[in-house]
Amino acid sequence: MSINIDYSGQHVLVTGGAQGIGEAIVTRFAEAGARVTLADINEEQAKSVADRLTADGHQINACPVDLADETATRAMIEDNDPIDVLVHNAGYFPLTPFEDLTRERVERTFAVNVQSLFWMTQALLPRFKQQGKGVILCTSSVTGNRVAYPGLTHYAASKAAVNGFIRNTALEMGGAGIRINGVEPGMIRTPAMDNLGDDEHSQSLERGIPLGHLGAPEDIANAMLFLGSDLAKYITGQTLIVDGGALLPESVTALT
Repeated sequence: MSINIDYSGQHVLVTGGAQGIGEAIVTRFAEAGARVTLADINEEQAKSVADRLTADGHQINACPVDLADETATRAMIEDNDPIDVLVHNAGYFPLTPFEDLTRERVERTFAVNVQSLFWMTQALLPRFKQQGKGVILCTSSVTGNRVAYPGLTHYAASKAAVNGFIRNTALEMGGAGIRINGVEPGMIRTPAMDNLGDDEHSQSLERGIPLGHLGAPEDIANAMLFLGSDLAKYITGQTLIVDGGALLPESVTALT
């Protein structure tokens, strides 16, 4: 029996929606009938994605924003049409050895990945409480929460903070009918993979994944679509690992 997930009549805001995982999330929610606001720092790229999906008959609005700017981030929520589902997917993670990290780089990592989540959630609360429901979804990561990766200490720490946010806010807001969950992607084939090495490195990573290949952005988008729907109405404060089984072996050498 097929299950149809329908978001008709709902407004979904997706941060970092102009490429990779974010673009796939925007596309899947639009295909499910949602009206989607695509928020991204790259205005030109966001408009291109919005124009493409609009041409296919979907309702997409591009919204340029720098999530490191608290005022702009709050205004994006408060000045927009009422939002039913927030998907915080935007992430900042320039590969940087620990000894080379600067205050600016660490602060921007936390501002985009974590602090913006605080400001957007606070701005959403009045409407969510008024209607007695609301959904917040976060793209977290296995990095920082399950595994480590050289050159990503700042990113790993920020994603561990995202998981802490998910669990604690879910506890505080559950009584208001607000659900907060996340997805922890493993290695997903996106433009961001360019930060982590060349094709040979990607092939090496694939050999350590039980399913035998890197994930696709759509794999994360499908998980988000489920978690935001009524099929997941009794799930909150959780993160779903989507990694092709990469964390299962005691050592990646077991599969190489």
